[in-house]
Amino acid sequence: EMSAYQAGIAKFQEAGFEVIGVSTDNTPSIKYWADNVIHPTFRMASDFATRKAAKDYGVLMEARGIANRATFVIDGTGKIQHIEEGSSAISIDGALNACSRLKKH
Repeated sequence: EMSAYQAGIAKFQEAGFEVIGVSTDNTPSIKYWADNVIHPTFRMASDFATRKAAKDYGVLMEARGIANRATFVIDGTGKIQHIEEGSSAISIDGALNACSRLKKH
């Protein structure tokens, strides 16, 4: 969940990583959650209009028009190094562990 990433943002920043939140929610919904609940210090984007990002990353549930929750750790070359999907994507632990492993290589 985006709130967990905001709560742990310092850990990602200290390790030199950037967090970007992407949602299939529309822009007004994202703005409401950002302004009233999450208060993110990271960028958030909407994939509502085309669902292209969700489809390209293989997490779009087309019949429902939404994306499965997923966290992608992408290296500096744009290669996906780690994916957390479903309920484990809500916890930042998997992403932090993957970032730590990536940083060591």
